[in-house]
Amino acid sequence: MPTLGIIGSGNIGSAVARLAVASGMNVVLANSRGPESLRDLITELGPLAKAGTVEETASNGEAIVLSIPLLAVKDLPAGLLRDKLVLDTSNYYPFRDGRVTQLDTETVTASELVHAWLVGARYVKAFGNILAHHIPLLSRHSGAADRSALPIASDDREAKREAAALIDRLGFDTVDAGSLSDSWKFEPESGGFTRIYLADSNTPDDQLLSSEPGPTSADQVNAALASATRVKVADRVF
Repeated sequence: MPTLGIIGSGNIGSAVARLAVASGMNVVLANSRGPESLRDLITELGPLAKAGTVEETASNGEAIVLSIPLLAVKDLPAGLLRDKLVLDTSNYYPFRDGRVTQLDTETVTASELVHAWLVGARYVKAFGNILAHHIPLLSRHSGAADRSALPIASDDREAKREAAALIDRLGFDTVDAGSLSDSWKFEPESGGFTRIYLADSNTPDDQLLSSEPGPTSADQVNAALASATRVKVADRVF
């Protein structure tokens, strides 16, 4: 039985963990506060889940979902995720991360920057464009008429294929959004970010956390990516 490692037990990491155990996968979770802090979540998830250190999670997971603040990636032990399939949810939020010159000048995308930090990882950008509470609500079995799709980006074709198979098991189709240099198309404020999964796309920003999702097909995701215009990252304040 495959094991999914999840580094980061926040909203997205926990949502993916719930889908993983529902699909019959073993899950190992880690966060910055240590295994003891995960007791309630592990109890909720049941016997397929266990808590570990970051190192144990990286070692035991055949694939890793990385869902921690952008700059926290730099603090991970060097080489921790070498040769691992990594699905990274990172986004750049200046209010949390401070200003990052390479991102503000658009020298690289956030995913290119993270990939450079994760030396040797088989890196895929995924799950960072959907609200955490919509992840379990939109998950469907393969072939469902109302199944939603998530964009993924990577410079590694085989890693992208494996990520798509994993995401399929978790309940979503995938759309190939291109290379990491193209990943801006589903970063914050872009055409492929969060609002494409809302039942009402006019939902005010202050109501997003309680918003209802609407199934979003691969065709809809492809259309959003195709029409996306690049956001001026230096103007981002939230």
